[in-house]
Amino acid sequence: MLFNSFEYFLLFLPLTAVLYFFFNRLKLTEAAIAVLIFASFFFYAWWEIRYLPILLFSIIFNFTIGKIIRHPTPYKKTALIIGIITNVCLLAVFKYADFFIENLNHLSSNNIALLHLTLPLAISFFTFQQIAYLVDSYKGLTKEYDFLRYALFVTFFPQLIAGPIVHHKEMIPQFMRSRNKLVNYHNISLGLFIFAIGLFKKVVIADYFAETATPGFDEAVTLSFFDAWATSLAYTFQLYFDFSGYTDMAIGSALIFNIKLPTNFNSPYKATDIQDFWRRWHITLSRFLRDYIYIPLGGKNHAVYRNLMLTFIIGGFWHGAGWNFLFWGFLHGLATIVHRLWQKLNRPMGRLLGWFITFNFINITWVFFRATTWDDAMKVLQGMAGMNGIHISNKMIRYSGFDRLYEVYPNFFGTITAHRSVWLYLIVALVVVFKMSNSIERLQNFKTSWINLTMICTVFIYAMYQMNKVSEFLYFNF
Repeated sequence: MLFNSFEYFLLFLPLTAVLYFFFNRLKLTEAAIAVLIFASFFFYAWWEIRYLPILLFSIIFNFTIGKIIRHPTPYKKTALIIGIITNVCLLAVFKYADFFIENLNHLSSNNIALLHLTLPLAISFFTFQQIAYLVDSYKGLTKEYDFLRYALFVTFFPQLIAGPIVHHKEMIPQFMRSRNKLVNYHNISLGLFIFAIGLFKKVVIADYFAETATPGFDEAVTLSFFDAWATSLAYTFQLYFDFSGYTDMAIGSALIFNIKLPTNFNSPYKATDIQDFWRRWHITLSRFLRDYIYIPLGGKNHAVYRNLMLTFIIGGFWHGAGWNFLFWGFLHGLATIVHRLWQKLNRPMGRLLGWFITFNFINITWVFFRATTWDDAMKVLQGMAGMNGIHISNKMIRYSGFDRLYEVYPNFFGTITAHRSVWLYLIVALVVVFKMSNSIERLQNFKTSWINLTMICTVFIYAMYQMNKVSEFLYFNF
Protein backbone atom coordinates (compact mmCIF):
# COMPACT_ATOMS: atom_id res chain seq x y z
CA MET A 1 0.00 0.00 0.00
CA LEU A 2 1.37 3.38 -0.99
CA PHE A 3 1.18 6.48 1.17
CA ASN A 4 0.14 8.39 -1.94
CA SER A 5 -3.02 6.32 -2.43
CA PHE A 6 -6.62 7.08 -1.55
CA GLU A 7 -6.91 3.69 0.17
CA TYR A 8 -4.17 4.68 2.58
CA PHE A 9 -5.06 8.16 3.79
CA LEU A 10 -8.85 8.00 3.34
CA LEU A 11 -9.47 4.49 4.72
CA PHE A 12 -6.54 2.62 6.22
CA LEU A 13 -4.92 5.39 8.28
CA PRO A 14 -8.06 6.88 9.88
CA LEU A 15 -9.63 3.45 10.54
CA THR A 16 -6.45 2.20 12.22
CA ALA A 17 -6.23 5.35 14.37
CA VAL A 18 -9.88 5.07 15.45
CA LEU A 19 -9.49 1.42 16.47
CA TYR A 20 -6.18 2.06 18.25
CA PHE A 21 -7.48 4.90 20.41
CA PHE A 22 -10.80 3.14 20.95
CA PHE A 23 -9.12 0.15 22.60
CA ASN A 24 -6.80 2.42 24.56
CA ARG A 25 -9.81 4.36 25.84
CA LEU A 26 -11.22 1.03 27.11
CA LYS A 27 -7.86 0.42 28.87
CA LEU A 28 -7.26 -2.57 26.60
CA THR A 29 -3.62 -1.68 25.97
CA GLU A 30 -2.54 -5.05 24.61
CA ALA A 31 -5.47 -5.08 22.20
CA ALA A 32 -4.51 -1.59 21.00
CA ILE A 33 -0.94 -2.73 20.37
CA ALA A 34 -2.30 -5.79 18.56
CA VAL A 35 -4.38 -3.49 16.35
CA LEU A 36 -1.24 -1.63 15.23
CA ILE A 37 0.64 -4.88 14.62
CA PHE A 38 -2.22 -6.42 12.63
CA ALA A 39 -2.62 -3.17 10.65
CA SER A 40 1.12 -3.16 9.92
CA PHE A 41 1.02 -6.75 8.68
CA PHE A 42 -1.99 -5.89 6.53
CA PHE A 43 -0.16 -2.82 5.19
CA TYR A 44 2.84 -4.99 4.30
CA ALA A 45 0.81 -7.84 2.83
CA TRP A 46 -1.25 -5.46 0.67
CA TRP A 47 1.76 -5.19 -1.64
CA GLU A 48 2.83 -8.86 -1.69
CA ILE A 49 1.33 -11.31 0.79
CA ARG A 50 3.68 -14.19 -0.05
CA TYR A 51 6.58 -12.40 1.65
CA LEU A 52 4.73 -11.90 4.91
CA PRO A 53 6.15 -15.20 6.33
CA ILE A 54 9.68 -13.84 5.79
CA LEU A 55 8.89 -10.79 7.91
CA LEU A 56 7.28 -13.01 10.58
CA PHE A 57 10.28 -15.35 10.64
CA SER A 58 12.68 -12.42 10.94
CA ILE A 59 10.77 -10.98 13.91
CA ILE A 60 10.44 -14.28 15.81
CA PHE A 61 14.04 -15.30 15.10
CA ASN A 62 15.62 -12.02 16.16
CA PHE A 63 13.42 -11.67 19.24
CA THR A 64 14.48 -15.18 20.34
CA ILE A 65 18.17 -14.54 19.66
CA GLY A 66 17.90 -11.23 21.51
CA LYS A 67 16.51 -12.99 24.60
CA ILE A 68 19.38 -15.50 24.53
CA ILE A 69 21.98 -12.75 24.16
CA ARG A 70 20.50 -10.59 26.91
CA HIS A 71 20.84 -13.28 29.57
CA PRO A 72 24.24 -14.18 31.08
CA THR A 73 25.14 -17.41 29.31
CA PRO A 74 28.41 -18.67 27.81
CA TYR A 75 26.71 -18.70 24.41
CA LYS A 76 26.06 -14.97 24.08
CA LYS A 77 28.73 -14.29 21.49
CA THR A 78 27.85 -17.42 19.53
CA ALA A 79 24.18 -16.42 19.51
CA LEU A 80 25.11 -12.92 18.30
CA ILE A 81 27.23 -14.31 15.46
CA ILE A 82 24.46 -16.72 14.44
CA GLY A 83 21.94 -13.89 14.55
CA ILE A 84 24.00 -11.53 12.39
CA ILE A 85 24.94 -14.25 9.88
CA THR A 86 21.32 -15.38 9.55
CA ASN A 87 20.12 -11.82 8.95
CA VAL A 88 22.84 -11.12 6.40
CA CYS A 89 22.23 -14.46 4.63
CA LEU A 90 18.50 -13.78 4.42
CA LEU A 91 19.23 -10.42 2.84
CA ALA A 92 21.92 -11.89 0.58
CA VAL A 93 19.70 -14.66 -0.80
CA PHE A 94 16.84 -12.40 -1.83
CA LYS A 95 18.79 -9.28 -2.78
CA TYR A 96 22.22 -10.40 -3.97
CA ALA A 97 21.98 -14.04 -5.11
CA ASP A 98 21.50 -13.27 -8.80
CA PHE A 99 24.24 -10.62 -8.70
CA PHE A 100 26.76 -13.15 -7.37
CA ILE A 101 25.59 -15.87 -9.78
CA GLU A 102 25.88 -13.53 -12.78
CA ASN A 103 29.42 -12.52 -11.84
CA LEU A 104 30.41 -16.12 -11.08
CA ASN A 105 29.09 -17.19 -14.49
CA HIS A 106 31.04 -14.38 -16.13
CA LEU A 107 34.31 -15.24 -14.39
CA SER A 108 34.14 -19.02 -14.69
CA SER A 109 32.16 -19.42 -17.94
CA ASN A 110 29.57 -21.42 -16.01
CA ASN A 111 25.88 -21.30 -16.80
CA ILE A 112 24.27 -21.42 -13.35
CA ALA A 113 20.60 -20.54 -13.60
CA LEU A 114 19.51 -17.29 -11.98
CA LEU A 115 17.00 -17.50 -9.13
CA HIS A 116 14.96 -14.45 -10.22
CA LEU A 117 13.71 -13.88 -6.70
CA THR A 118 11.52 -10.83 -6.17
CA LEU A 119 13.00 -8.56 -3.52
CA PRO A 120 10.77 -8.60 -0.42
CA LEU A 121 9.65 -5.13 0.55
CA ALA A 122 11.60 -3.46 3.35
CA ILE A 123 14.03 -6.36 3.85
CA SER A 124 17.02 -3.98 3.74
CA PHE A 125 15.44 -1.78 6.40
CA PHE A 126 14.16 -4.33 8.90
CA THR A 127 17.39 -6.34 8.56
CA PHE A 128 19.61 -3.41 9.59
CA GLN A 129 17.11 -2.45 12.27
CA GLN A 130 17.26 -5.86 13.92
CA ILE A 131 21.01 -6.30 13.55
CA ALA A 132 21.37 -3.09 15.56
CA TYR A 133 19.01 -4.55 18.18
CA LEU A 134 21.08 -7.74 18.49
CA VAL A 135 24.37 -5.85 18.80
CA ASP A 136 22.90 -3.58 21.46
CA SER A 137 21.51 -6.60 23.30
CA TYR A 138 25.00 -8.08 23.39
CA LYS A 139 26.33 -4.81 24.81
CA GLY A 140 23.60 -4.77 27.47
CA LEU A 141 21.92 -1.69 26.01
CA THR A 142 18.43 -3.19 25.57
CA LYS A 143 15.71 -3.85 28.12
CA GLU A 144 13.44 -6.85 28.60
CA TYR A 145 10.86 -6.00 25.97
CA ASP A 146 7.79 -8.19 25.50
CA PHE A 147 7.12 -9.77 22.10
CA LEU A 148 4.19 -7.53 21.13
CA ARG A 149 6.17 -4.31 21.55
CA TYR A 150 9.20 -5.76 19.84
CA ALA A 151 7.04 -6.85 16.90
CA LEU A 152 5.52 -3.38 16.72
CA PHE A 153 8.99 -1.82 16.80
CA VAL A 154 9.90 -3.78 13.67
CA THR A 155 6.59 -3.60 11.81
CA PHE A 156 5.15 -0.17 12.72
CA PHE A 157 3.71 0.63 9.30
CA PRO A 158 4.76 4.31 8.90
CA GLN A 159 8.45 3.32 8.91
CA LEU A 160 8.20 -0.30 7.73
CA ILE A 161 8.56 -0.02 3.97
CA ALA A 162 11.31 2.56 3.43
CA GLY A 163 12.44 3.82 6.79
CA PRO A 164 13.60 5.82 8.60
CA ILE A 165 15.80 3.05 10.06
CA VAL A 166 14.55 3.36 13.62
CA HIS A 167 16.39 2.38 16.80
CA HIS A 168 14.82 0.33 19.57
CA LYS A 169 15.66 2.84 22.30
CA GLU A 170 13.85 5.66 20.49
CA MET A 171 10.77 3.64 19.54
CA ILE A 172 9.78 0.97 22.07
CA PRO A 173 9.63 3.36 25.07
CA GLN A 174 7.19 5.52 23.09
CA PHE A 175 4.82 2.57 22.68
CA MET A 176 4.84 2.16 26.48
CA ARG A 177 4.13 5.76 27.55
CA SER A 178 0.66 6.28 28.99
CA ARG A 179 0.20 9.76 27.51
CA ASN A 180 0.83 8.40 24.02
CA LYS A 181 -2.27 6.23 24.32
CA LEU A 182 -4.59 9.24 24.42
CA VAL A 183 -5.88 11.21 21.46
CA ASN A 184 -3.73 14.31 21.00
CA TYR A 185 -5.34 16.74 18.56
CA HIS A 186 -2.22 18.88 18.37
CA ASN A 187 -0.18 15.87 17.23
CA ILE A 188 -2.89 14.99 14.73
CA SER A 189 -2.67 18.53 13.34
CA LEU A 190 1.11 18.26 13.14
CA GLY A 191 0.81 14.87 11.47
CA LEU A 192 -1.64 16.06 8.84
CA PHE A 193 0.49 19.14 8.22
CA ILE A 194 3.71 17.28 7.47
CA PHE A 195 1.86 14.47 5.68
CA ALA A 196 0.36 17.05 3.31
CA ILE A 197 3.83 18.49 2.64
CA GLY A 198 5.22 15.02 1.95
CA LEU A 199 2.33 14.11 -0.35
CA PHE A 200 2.88 17.34 -2.30
CA LYS A 201 6.61 16.63 -2.58
CA LYS A 202 5.95 13.19 -3.98
CA VAL A 203 3.03 13.50 -6.38
CA VAL A 204 3.53 17.08 -7.53
CA ILE A 205 7.30 17.64 -7.54
CA ALA A 206 9.04 14.25 -7.65
CA ASP A 207 6.67 12.72 -10.18
CA TYR A 208 7.03 15.80 -12.41
CA PHE A 209 10.82 15.46 -12.51
CA ALA A 210 10.42 11.74 -13.23
CA GLU A 211 8.93 12.73 -16.61
CA THR A 212 12.35 14.06 -17.62
CA ALA A 213 14.64 11.70 -15.70
CA THR A 214 13.05 8.41 -16.76
CA PRO A 215 13.14 8.95 -20.55
CA GLY A 216 16.66 10.36 -20.30
CA PHE A 217 18.05 7.36 -18.45
CA ASP A 218 15.93 4.53 -19.84
CA GLU A 219 14.79 5.49 -23.34
CA ALA A 220 17.16 7.94 -25.02
CA VAL A 221 19.94 6.41 -27.14
CA THR A 222 22.19 9.48 -26.84
CA LEU A 223 21.86 12.74 -24.94
CA SER A 224 23.08 16.17 -25.92
CA PHE A 225 24.67 18.51 -23.39
CA PHE A 226 21.49 20.23 -22.23
CA ASP A 227 19.41 17.07 -22.31
CA ALA A 228 21.98 15.18 -20.23
CA TRP A 229 22.15 17.91 -17.60
CA ALA A 230 18.36 18.15 -17.53
CA THR A 231 18.22 14.36 -17.07
CA SER A 232 20.76 14.22 -14.23
CA LEU A 233 19.41 17.26 -12.39
CA ALA A 234 15.84 16.06 -12.78
CA TYR A 235 16.78 12.78 -11.11
CA THR A 236 18.74 14.59 -8.40
CA PHE A 237 15.60 16.47 -7.40
CA GLN A 238 13.24 13.57 -8.10
CA LEU A 239 15.14 11.37 -5.65
CA TYR A 240 15.27 14.07 -2.99
CA PHE A 241 11.58 15.00 -3.15
CA ASP A 242 10.54 11.36 -3.53
CA PHE A 243 12.45 10.05 -0.52
CA SER A 244 12.07 13.09 1.71
CA GLY A 245 8.38 13.20 0.77
CA TYR A 246 7.98 9.57 1.83
CA THR A 247 9.78 10.31 5.10
CA ASP A 248 7.54 13.32 5.77
CA MET A 249 4.46 11.15 5.23
CA ALA A 250 5.92 8.50 7.53
CA ILE A 251 6.58 11.09 10.24
CA GLY A 252 3.11 12.54 9.80
CA SER A 253 1.41 9.15 9.97
CA ALA A 254 3.32 8.23 13.13
CA LEU A 255 2.47 11.55 14.82
CA ILE A 256 -1.24 10.73 14.56
CA PHE A 257 -0.46 7.86 16.97
CA ASN A 258 1.70 10.18 19.15
CA ILE A 259 4.87 8.47 17.93
CA LYS A 260 7.83 10.60 16.87
CA LEU A 261 10.04 9.08 14.18
CA PRO A 262 13.63 10.32 13.90
CA THR A 263 14.52 13.06 11.43
CA ASN A 264 15.94 11.56 8.26
CA PHE A 265 16.65 14.68 6.18
CA ASN A 266 17.99 18.10 7.05
CA SER A 267 18.30 20.03 3.77
CA PRO A 268 21.10 17.82 2.37
CA TYR A 269 21.52 19.89 -0.79
CA LYS A 270 22.61 22.81 1.38
CA ALA A 271 25.72 20.83 2.35
CA THR A 272 29.05 22.60 1.82
CA ASP A 273 31.18 19.44 1.92
CA ILE A 274 30.65 15.69 1.55
CA GLN A 275 30.80 15.02 5.29
CA ASP A 276 28.15 17.68 5.83
CA PHE A 277 26.01 16.01 3.15
CA TRP A 278 26.04 12.67 4.97
CA ARG A 279 25.08 14.38 8.21
CA ARG A 280 21.97 15.65 6.39
CA TRP A 281 21.03 12.90 3.89
CA HIS A 282 19.31 9.68 5.06
CA ILE A 283 20.48 10.47 8.58
CA THR A 284 19.31 7.18 10.10
CA LEU A 285 21.30 5.16 7.54
CA SER A 286 24.39 7.29 8.22
CA ARG A 287 23.89 6.66 11.93
CA PHE A 288 23.70 2.90 11.43
CA LEU A 289 26.77 2.79 9.17
CA ARG A 290 28.74 4.86 11.70
CA ASP A 291 27.70 2.97 14.85
CA TYR A 292 27.56 -0.61 13.55
CA ILE A 293 30.13 -0.72 10.75
CA TYR A 294 32.59 2.19 10.84
CA ILE A 295 33.24 2.20 14.61
CA PRO A 296 33.47 -1.64 14.94
CA LEU A 297 36.00 -1.60 12.08
CA GLY A 298 38.15 0.70 14.20
CA GLY A 299 36.72 4.11 13.30
CA LYS A 300 39.25 6.91 13.29
CA ASN A 301 41.56 5.09 15.70
CA HIS A 302 42.86 2.49 13.26
CA ALA A 303 43.25 2.62 9.46
CA VAL A 304 40.71 5.43 9.22
CA TYR A 305 40.77 5.74 5.42
CA ARG A 306 40.33 2.01 4.92
CA ASN A 307 37.41 2.03 7.36
CA LEU A 308 35.80 4.98 5.62
CA MET A 309 36.08 3.33 2.22
CA LEU A 310 34.72 -0.01 3.43
CA THR A 311 31.82 1.70 5.19
CA PHE A 312 30.77 3.63 2.09
CA ILE A 313 31.15 0.62 -0.20
CA ILE A 314 28.95 -1.42 2.14
CA GLY A 315 26.48 1.47 2.23
CA GLY A 316 26.45 1.56 -1.56
CA PHE A 317 25.95 -2.22 -1.83
CA TRP A 318 23.11 -2.02 0.73
CA HIS A 319 21.21 0.13 -1.75
CA GLY A 320 21.28 -2.41 -4.54
CA ALA A 321 22.89 -5.49 -6.08
CA GLY A 322 24.95 -3.95 -8.85
CA TRP A 323 28.39 -2.66 -9.67
CA ASN A 324 26.93 0.80 -10.15
CA PHE A 325 25.93 0.92 -6.46
CA LEU A 326 29.34 -0.35 -5.39
CA PHE A 327 31.01 2.29 -7.54
CA TRP A 328 28.68 4.97 -6.17
CA GLY A 329 29.71 3.97 -2.64
CA PHE A 330 33.36 3.94 -3.67
CA LEU A 331 33.11 7.49 -5.07
CA HIS A 332 31.56 8.77 -1.84
CA GLY A 333 34.23 7.00 0.19
CA LEU A 334 36.93 8.54 -1.98
CA ALA A 335 35.37 12.00 -1.68
CA THR A 336 35.21 11.65 2.11
CA ILE A 337 38.88 10.67 2.24
CA VAL A 338 39.82 13.65 0.02
CA HIS A 339 37.79 15.91 2.32
CA ARG A 340 39.66 14.58 5.38
CA LEU A 341 43.01 15.17 3.67
CA TRP A 342 41.96 18.68 2.66
CA GLN A 343 41.02 19.46 6.25
CA LYS A 344 44.55 18.53 7.31
CA LEU A 345 45.92 21.23 5.02
CA ASN A 346 44.01 23.79 7.12
CA ARG A 347 43.02 25.80 4.05
CA PRO A 348 39.32 26.66 4.44
CA MET A 349 37.25 26.70 1.28
CA GLY A 350 34.61 29.39 0.82
CA ARG A 351 31.06 28.25 1.56
CA LEU A 352 29.78 29.05 -1.93
CA LEU A 353 32.62 27.19 -3.66
CA GLY A 354 32.27 24.31 -1.21
CA TRP A 355 28.55 24.09 -1.92
CA PHE A 356 29.08 24.27 -5.70
CA ILE A 357 31.64 21.45 -5.69
CA THR A 358 29.59 19.31 -3.30
CA PHE A 359 26.29 19.72 -5.15
CA ASN A 360 27.83 18.91 -8.52
CA PHE A 361 29.63 15.90 -7.10
CA ILE A 362 26.34 14.64 -5.65
CA ASN A 363 24.55 15.26 -8.94
CA ILE A 364 27.18 13.42 -10.98
CA THR A 365 27.38 10.45 -8.64
CA TRP A 366 23.59 10.07 -8.63
CA VAL A 367 24.00 9.11 -12.29
CA PHE A 368 25.61 5.82 -11.23
CA PHE A 369 22.97 5.39 -8.53
CA ARG A 370 20.12 5.73 -11.04
CA ALA A 371 21.46 4.07 -14.18
CA THR A 372 20.38 0.46 -14.65
CA THR A 373 23.51 -0.36 -16.66
CA TRP A 374 27.01 1.00 -16.95
CA ASP A 375 26.29 2.04 -20.54
CA ASP A 376 23.32 4.11 -19.39
CA ALA A 377 25.54 5.92 -16.90
CA MET A 378 28.18 6.59 -19.56
CA LYS A 379 25.48 7.85 -21.94
CA VAL A 380 24.39 10.51 -19.45
CA LEU A 381 27.92 11.46 -18.38
CA GLN A 382 29.14 11.73 -21.96
CA GLY A 383 26.24 14.02 -22.74
CA MET A 384 26.98 16.14 -19.65
CA ALA A 385 30.59 16.48 -20.86
CA GLY A 386 29.36 17.77 -24.23
CA MET A 387 30.69 14.75 -26.15
CA ASN A 388 27.43 14.43 -28.10
CA GLY A 389 27.12 18.09 -29.01
CA ILE A 390 25.59 21.10 -27.30
CA HIS A 391 22.13 21.27 -28.83
CA ILE A 392 20.07 24.41 -28.39
CA SER A 393 16.84 25.53 -30.03
CA ASN A 394 16.72 27.61 -33.20
CA LYS A 395 15.04 30.44 -31.29
CA MET A 396 17.89 30.46 -28.76
CA ILE A 397 20.39 30.54 -31.61
CA ARG A 398 18.72 33.63 -33.13
CA TYR A 399 18.51 35.52 -29.85
CA SER A 400 22.08 34.64 -28.88
CA GLY A 401 23.61 35.79 -32.17
CA PHE A 402 25.05 32.34 -32.95
CA ASP A 403 23.56 32.23 -36.46
CA ARG A 404 26.95 32.31 -38.15
CA LEU A 405 28.39 29.68 -35.80
CA TYR A 406 25.41 27.45 -36.56
CA GLU A 407 26.12 27.75 -40.28
CA VAL A 408 29.75 26.71 -39.74
CA TYR A 409 29.02 23.90 -37.25
CA PRO A 410 25.49 22.67 -38.07
CA ASN A 411 25.94 19.36 -36.20
CA PHE A 412 26.90 21.12 -32.99
CA PHE A 413 23.47 22.60 -32.43
CA GLY A 414 19.98 21.22 -32.72
CA THR A 415 16.82 21.00 -30.64
CA ILE A 416 16.41 20.40 -26.94
CA THR A 417 14.47 17.17 -26.44
CA ALA A 418 13.88 17.72 -22.72
CA HIS A 419 10.58 19.30 -21.74
CA ARG A 420 11.02 23.07 -22.13
CA SER A 421 9.61 23.97 -18.72
CA VAL A 422 11.89 21.58 -16.84
CA TRP A 423 14.67 24.17 -16.64
CA LEU A 424 12.39 26.65 -14.92
CA TYR A 425 11.27 24.02 -12.44
CA LEU A 426 14.87 22.93 -11.83
CA ILE A 427 15.78 26.51 -10.92
CA VAL A 428 12.74 26.78 -8.66
CA ALA A 429 13.59 23.45 -6.99
CA LEU A 430 17.17 24.60 -6.39
CA VAL A 431 15.94 27.81 -4.76
CA VAL A 432 13.45 25.87 -2.64
CA VAL A 433 15.95 23.35 -1.27
CA PHE A 434 18.71 25.92 -0.84
CA LYS A 435 16.87 28.94 0.52
CA MET A 436 13.61 27.80 2.11
CA SER A 437 13.23 26.13 5.50
CA ASN A 438 12.67 22.39 5.30
CA SER A 439 9.58 20.49 6.44
CA ILE A 440 11.07 19.55 9.84
CA GLU A 441 11.85 23.20 10.58
CA ARG A 442 8.33 24.13 9.53
CA LEU A 443 6.94 21.37 11.76
CA GLN A 444 8.81 22.72 14.76
CA ASN A 445 7.33 26.18 14.17
CA PHE A 446 3.82 24.91 13.40
CA LYS A 447 0.89 26.44 15.27
CA THR A 448 -2.69 25.30 15.03
CA SER A 449 -4.64 28.03 13.24
CA TRP A 450 -7.23 28.54 10.56
CA ILE A 451 -4.49 29.73 8.20
CA ASN A 452 -2.51 26.52 8.61
CA LEU A 453 -5.69 24.45 8.36
CA THR A 454 -6.53 26.17 5.08
CA MET A 455 -3.00 25.56 3.82
CA ILE A 456 -3.18 21.85 4.73
CA CYS A 457 -6.50 21.46 2.94
CA THR A 458 -5.27 23.34 -0.13
CA VAL A 459 -2.09 21.27 -0.41
CA PHE A 460 -4.02 18.03 0.16
CA ILE A 461 -6.63 18.84 -2.47
CA TYR A 462 -4.08 19.91 -5.07
CA ALA A 463 -1.94 16.83 -4.41
CA MET A 464 -4.99 14.57 -4.64
CA TYR A 465 -5.89 16.21 -7.95
CA GLN A 466 -2.44 15.21 -9.23
CA MET A 467 -2.83 11.58 -8.15
CA ASN A 468 -3.87 10.39 -11.58
CA LYS A 469 -0.67 8.58 -12.49
CA VAL A 470 0.91 5.29 -11.43
CA SER A 471 3.91 6.08 -9.25
CA GLU A 472 6.08 4.22 -6.76
CA PHE A 473 8.55 5.41 -4.19
CA LEU A 474 12.12 5.04 -5.43
CA TYR A 475 13.44 3.65 -2.16
CA PHE A 476 11.00 0.71 -2.37
CA ASN A 477 13.64 -0.74 -4.71
CA PHE A 478 16.32 -0.71 -2.01
